[in-house]
Amino acid sequence: METGKGYDVVIIGSGPGGYVAGIRAAQLGLKACVIEKEKPGGVCLNIGCIPSKSIIHQAEVFSSIAGLKELGVSADVSGFSYKPVFNKSRKAADTLSGGVLFLLKKNHVDFIPGTARIEGPGAVKLDNGEIIKGRNIIVAAGSRPREIPGFEFDGNLILSSTGALMMEKLPESMIILGAGAIGVEFAHILSSFGVKVVLVEMMETILPLEDREIAAVLARSFRRRGIKSYTSTKALSLKKKKNSVNVLIRGTDGGEETISAEKMLVVVGRTPNTENIGLDKAGIVLKKGFIPVGDYYETPVSGIFAIGDVINSPMLAHVASKEGETAVEYIAGKNPPARINPLHIPSGVYCEPQIGSFGRTEMYLKEQGTEYSKAVFPYRGSGKAVAVEKPDGLVKILYSPDTKEILGAHIIGSDATELIHEVLLAETAELLPEDIAGMIHAHPTLSEAVMEAMRAADGWAIHA
Repeated sequence: METGKGYDVVIIGSGPGGYVAGIRAAQLGLKACVIEKEKPGGVCLNIGCIPSKSIIHQAEVFSSIAGLKELGVSADVSGFSYKPVFNKSRKAADTLSGGVLFLLKKNHVDFIPGTARIEGPGAVKLDNGEIIKGRNIIVAAGSRPREIPGFEFDGNLILSSTGALMMEKLPESMIILGAGAIGVEFAHILSSFGVKVVLVEMMETILPLEDREIAAVLARSFRRRGIKSYTSTKALSLKKKKNSVNVLIRGTDGGEETISAEKMLVVVGRTPNTENIGLDKAGIVLKKGFIPVGDYYETPVSGIFAIGDVINSPMLAHVASKEGETAVEYIAGKNPPARINPLHIPSGVYCEPQIGSFGRTEMYLKEQGTEYSKAVFPYRGSGKAVAVEKPDGLVKILYSPDTKEILGAHIIGSDATELIHEVLLAETAELLPEDIAGMIHAHPTLSEAVMEAMRAADGWAIHA
């Protein structure tokens, strides 16, 4: 059965890449549809970014109760139940998922429920047999939690990030395999609610993709909170019991140890959803599991594009959104930049303290033999940070000693995920540290720490 409708753009997937591409296409006068087999909003809105940030907020509210003791207030938390926390996270997810559907309708983008397979250039087939025609196809099918042999998800004792978000009751203890952004965020959440947490990471540090100095600050914070971290450690095997798991681990020194917990969370990356979507029929061959793309995110097959987690780019919601915008702007005849500059992609880790970063890390610059200078300003030098009892953190700026060009910025501390964008804006606008250093910042604000770090680059930080 072939539909009578023809589209300029047919988009497979309604996550941050897909739905944004659909709306941007409509803004540019293109007729677009978005096909989705689950709920509008994809992983991010439904079982990722949004519900996790809701739970993180509730964890921080719960943790703040301890501070009431200093004000002479006693709080009885014996009646605490995690179920309302879970319910709030689902409400946030459902609200924003509905918001995506509203925005698509508002912009006259057709939302088509169903599973889609590419039949070839210009045609997509739904699971009900309907054929959707379109001049261009954008694959935005997203990703799923990666499984590793021997530690497969069972939804009970061994959880994926999805399983952890859908828990309605917390365990007493949890082993988290993988200490990347997702792992440390869950460590923060669970520890805040009183769960005993152990992190296991095979790389040398937690948050191995972040700047080492920044990761060290978080590691110290986690130790103070009683979160135990095994780094340079590999999980060898797993034994399940009725209500617990035993995990055999081995460090680089060859020493082995068995650790136990009520449940285990495995967060060792994500796998692109590239199976069963008709790539073979279209003549697209995967490269290292990803859909290959060139400029403007077009695949080797003309008229078929791919964005987000299905291509070899950072698996971040905001990256997928920008890739979607770029693809449809190209389709509409605009002249967008061909690809995202990876050095201009900000990342955020929403634990306590928060981390915001972009650009090169200090370790990378050392390994490449690149000359650099750095300026660091501690949060404890910020009046606002001290006043709100958030002195743990620092602002770190890496820059060229000759041109003073900003090479990277790394912030750990309260609201770091917001503060990083001032530095990123400066870098993309080709401003120098002196431009921010000389700009008046309101007092007291945490952004003054950014100003002071820039002043430190010129040797005149006032509060260092």
